[in-house]
Amino acid sequence: MRHRPRAAFLALAAVSVIGLSGCSAIADADPGTGSLGGAPAAPVFDSAPALAKLDTLAVKGRAPKTGYTREQFGPSWSDDNGVEGGHNGCDTRNDILRRDLVDLTYKTSTRECVVATGTLHDTYTNTTIAFVRGQDTSTAVQIDHVVALSDAWQKGAQQLSPEQRRDLANDPRNLQAVDGPTNSQKSDSDAASWLPPNKSYRCTYVSRQIDVKALYRLWVTQAEKDAMSQVLHSC
Repeated sequence: MRHRPRAAFLALAAVSVIGLSGCSAIADADPGTGSLGGAPAAPVFDSAPALAKLDTLAVKGRAPKTGYTREQFGPSWSDDNGVEGGHNGCDTRNDILRRDLVDLTYKTSTRECVVATGTLHDTYTNTTIAFVRGQDTSTAVQIDHVVALSDAWQKGAQQLSPEQRRDLANDPRNLQAVDGPTNSQKSDSDAASWLPPNKSYRCTYVSRQIDVKALYRLWVTQAEKDAMSQVLHSC
């Protein structure tokens, strides 16, 4: 498998930041604002587009969790996917570490794929976290599914194809490197039951959830929609 040169990979990320569409498992959906370029919080947040998109999402009750397993969304961090970064010779976890961390070093003989060390300026907690790859240290930084896969399963993902679920699990628009303990606290919560402790990031966080749910045709509960709307009206 041919590895995409790092310079080209970063150039593609930069284009994504300014709003150009990336690849999508569902070609006719709005790709949202996120991509491998990340989604940093802005000092002034225009909530109108997110509120408008929120109103396009179906509102239904949460379906049973019956049948949910992580394997329903494909192998963890598989490079075999149809979204941006797929088939680039590097697994999805390391793609996101490379995107979200700074001051990176790499494991030798991995063609600058496997991140050995780096620094995360965590948007969820507004703290700075040192990442050191290792059995006892890697969990300090985890990759969060902005829309948790269990939540997605209960709100429409059961109707997606296996390929679309695999893309959802590996889509950079739905992934964020974050503080490990905070990610564990979030678990599979939606916006009605969990929001990032860093209040200045909540508008961006909720808008990203809306983008992903619109992209993959997932629905929201009424309580979830109310919580999202309340956050966006406070921006």
